[in-house]
Amino acid sequence: MLRAVALALLSLLLAGCGTRASPGTEASSSPRPPAHVVATTQISPRMWDITVDSPAVGARVSVRLLLPSGFTAEPARRWPVLYLLHGCCDTYLSWSRSTDIERRVEDVGAIVVMPDGGPVGFYSDWRAGPAWETFHIAELGQILSDRYRAGTPRVIAGVSMGGLGALDYAARHPGMFTVAASFSGIVHTRLSEGESRTYAGLVRSRGANPRDLWGDPGDDADLWRAHNPYDLAPALRGVKLFVSAGDGRPGPLDAAGTRPDGTEESLRAENDAFARRLRELQIDATIDLYSPGTHNWVYWQRELDRAWPLMLGGLRAA
Repeated sequence: MLRAVALALLSLLLAGCGTRASPGTEASSSPRPPAHVVATTQISPRMWDITVDSPAVGARVSVRLLLPSGFTAEPARRWPVLYLLHGCCDTYLSWSRSTDIERRVEDVGAIVVMPDGGPVGFYSDWRAGPAWETFHIAELGQILSDRYRAGTPRVIAGVSMGGLGALDYAARHPGMFTVAASFSGIVHTRLSEGESRTYAGLVRSRGANPRDLWGDPGDDADLWRAHNPYDLAPALRGVKLFVSAGDGRPGPLDAAGTRPDGTEESLRAENDAFARRLRELQIDATIDLYSPGTHNWVYWQRELDRAWPLMLGGLRAA
């Protein structure tokens, strides 16, 4: 039964879903040259795509930005930042494609940053491969500060694999984010041996060696723990949290004929365990474990609506 659930999770995660290898931060001690913007394209009056030559990733990486309506008129002002992270096998286009984020932030007065994170980058510096965390936190952070007057506070949110990224970054960089939100997030990669094998298989399916990510789940358990929201939960104390997931059963927002969703069912088990962990640690969080609901943007748009007051409060925090 466990194997069947794991295989279902893998096959469904691949629906709708690689990574160019380059030296990871742990594999290279020599200083890297700075990342730099090599192209900018205006998509709409406030939306821009930038291409960053990233030594950390070893490739050119796309990032979509939504700039505040007052960005040009207030050249000395620094702006709060909202990071939105995509899920497995998707791209930096997903949030502007599948949600109302452009309209939603029109009068908020914040920069929205939607970076690529690789199809299965897992928002981590690989042991041998791309250093996505270094790119997002250090390289892109410097570019945003220098070129776009990014300031504080900062809020971060993500779906699926991006939920892992949002919680990991908030935990691994204390004080950087006031709010972290995870929608159907991967929050406990070590829930079971089968769960860990599933994520290793997902990386392998994209042509990469899963040991190049976090190593072996058994032999390198410390490295898996260091990138697992469940294990990092104590470091989330003080961050305002929103955590949600469905149960995998088709619901009112699904198209007629939608089948039960093994991906969301498995992630619900992870999120149940993560919610219990937060309660045990007495860490305050808004938890929305809803039924029914599949692994689908129609539910994540709804969860964005529910999380928005918390996220907006974080962006407007003194």
